[in-house]
Formats: sequence, C-alpha cells, structure tokens
Amino acid sequence: MYVDGAQPIKLDKPKRTATPKVLSYNLNGQRLGRKGRDTRDRILAATHELLAGAIDTPISLSAVARQAGLGMTSLYQYFTDLTELLLAVLDPLTAEAEESYLKHLRERWPDDTLNAHCLEFVTALHGFWHRNSMLLHLRNAMADQRDKRMSAQRVRAAQPVILMLVEQMDQDPGLRGTPAQGMATVLYTGIERVVTVATDRILPTVLPGEFSPNVRNFLRAEARLLELGIREFREEARG
Repeated sequence: MYVDGAQPIKLDKPKRTATPKVLSYNLNGQRLGRKGRDTRDRILAATHELLAGAIDTPISLSAVARQAGLGMTSLYQYFTDLTELLLAVLDPLTAEAEESYLKHLRERWPDDTLNAHCLEFVTALHGFWHRNSMLLHLRNAMADQRDKRMSAQRVRAAQPVILMLVEQMDQDPGLRGTPAQGMATVLYTGIERVVTVATDRILPTVLPGEFSPNVRNFLRAEARLLELGIREFREEARG
C-alpha cells in the first residue's frame, strides 16, 4: 500500500537490452560473417522502406526481396516467413517503448497531479504509435488473423503496461486475476484502441471530415478514464 510522499515505486525494466542481439548464424546453420550480417541488415532496411511507403504498398517476402535487390533464395536463408521477418523489425521497439512511454509509469504519480501524468502517458504512447504506425498496425492485423507469434508479441508489449498500471493503483501486481488487474487490462485495451484509430493512415481517407478523429479530445478522454480507474483503486487501498 502506498500514500503520497512515499518513495518512487521500483519496477523492473524489461530484461531485453537496448541493443538487439546480433545473430551469429543464418537459417542454414552457416556462421554469419560481415557480408551475411550486411545482407540481413539490407533485408531489414528494405522492410522499413516498404513500411514507410504508400499505404497501399504490399508487404510480402517477395516485395522485400525486390526492395533489397535480392533473390528469394537469399532471403530465405535469413527468414522463413513474413512473421519472422517482422518480428525482427519489431525487436528494437522494446528499447524505444521504454524511452517513449514505459518510463512514465516507473514512478508513482501523485494524487494531486494524477490527471497530468495520465495525459502525459497516453500522449507518449500515441507518439510511439505515430512513429511506428504501419509496423504496429500490421502486427495487430496479423494477430487478429490468429498469427500466434504476432499475438504473443502483442501480449508481451502490453504486459508491463498492465502490471505497472496495477502498481499505480496501489495494488499488488504479483496477484493474478484481481479486480485491479482487470481494470488495468480494460483501461490499456481502450487506450491502445484509441491510439490505433488515431494513427490509422487509411481511416481518414474513408471517413467524412466531420467524423475524422480528434486526437486531442481522444487522448484527454482516455487520460480522464485512466485517472478515474487509478483513483478508485487507490481509495480502496487506503481502506
């Protein structure tokens, strides 16, 4: 249980380091020399280029191979399918997520500035999504299509947020299935959905102007809901 003026909460940072691990071998078991690492980097760079392109740009292994100037045989030496390739592109986002929005959750937000901290957090999360919009939208779309590896990646990205929101509620994040964890899960799901809509590059092309997303209002509304959820459980913790 916590009260205002207590020490900052200590929550473990992700175990994965800021620098992605360097792969030593390709899928054929051959040790990667400088040329092999350069080829793999070319594939990842080509994927980023396609993701940064027009919204109707197809993302496939063949499209990546063409963008990288490689044959499919060469590409298959490094990635077995599109999911594996996109997971490699997603990997560095772990460190970016920490610096973008997770760090905002690592100290307890005082009651008297709770709304401001909630707004700062949801704004930071929106900024992260805005910078990585196409990749994160593609991940979620593939997860919704029952791609198990993408679903697992999506869950791993959400878990630290949910646990730290439980901690912000002055509840025990080590307990599973609690009302606080349920509240944190619902709140984060809503926040993620809002930033998904707010960063969708296709939606503005099909919605009439008067119905286009007002990002500022969306984020303020989510910050208010987050504040109410946290306050409710803090009051419960105080007894």
